[in-house]
Amino acid sequence: MRISEFRNARAESRFRAAYERTFASLWPGPKTAIDVPTAFGTTRVHRTGTEHGEPLVLLPGSGGNSLMWHRYVEALAERHPVIAVDTIGEPGASVQTAPLHDGRDAAAWLDELLTALDTPSARLVGCSYGGWIAINHAIHHPDRVAGLTLLDPAGMADLGWRFYAWVIAGGLAGLAPRALRPRLARVVGNSTILETELMALMKATMGFRRRLPLAHTFTDEELGRLHAPTHVLLGERSALHDSRAVSARLRELLPTARIELVPDAGHALTTDQPELITARILDAPAHKNGATPRSGA
Repeated sequence: MRISEFRNARAESRFRAAYERTFASLWPGPKTAIDVPTAFGTTRVHRTGTEHGEPLVLLPGSGGNSLMWHRYVEALAERHPVIAVDTIGEPGASVQTAPLHDGRDAAAWLDELLTALDTPSARLVGCSYGGWIAINHAIHHPDRVAGLTLLDPAGMADLGWRFYAWVIAGGLAGLAPRALRPRLARVVGNSTILETELMALMKATMGFRRRLPLAHTFTDEELGRLHAPTHVLLGERSALHDSRAVSARLRELLPTARIELVPDAGHALTTDQPELITARILDAPAHKNGATPRSGA
């Protein structure tokens, strides 16, 4: 398997300039950017927030980077140390040098990263593909995970044509003139395209070749190995999977987890319901393994 990389130096230079410009425009408050070497390449993280409390590690979805959390960081940083990650192999400031073959490799990369950051335990907040990585990390390095907040995570069911159609429709809608995007966002069910500056950055990723492993569907045995306090939020209208079927499966496999269907939200629930998602991250389950959490909606 080859690594993710830009098509050429010109494409990389264009993206880097857009990335820095968008960060300066969107990121609220102070941050410390750190480049962390790992066996899979150098990973860019952005640290902010308080010095004390449970660290939150923010893992973006496929095709994204730390900037997807820009509207969340200020509120989270008031109560937690925050580590926003540019996932290795995604279009961001990280530079991949070795391939990730599967979920075990993704977990190994994240474990190396957190070790280098002197973060022996943290709550992982993962969106979509980032949720898949977080679950893999909890499976393979359970002692390093204080908790999981999973936002419409990948790996809950096999992908179908509906998801690929949603991705293609959203990509095309994101290229439309700005005046048309609110209507198109409703039609395709993807509020992410209303993030004007992120859409401009997305155009700069056209020269990026993403080569990461597909998010395999977790087996019952794998999901049964999740023992950290877990809160799963599923977009009620998600194109990624049948959220009600996934909810029923998770309630059976993870009886102590909080499973919540988020109304008026699809797979882009972080932009569909940002205030609710912020509140849920801050109200993460504090129970110990085996205790009974509050039930979700």
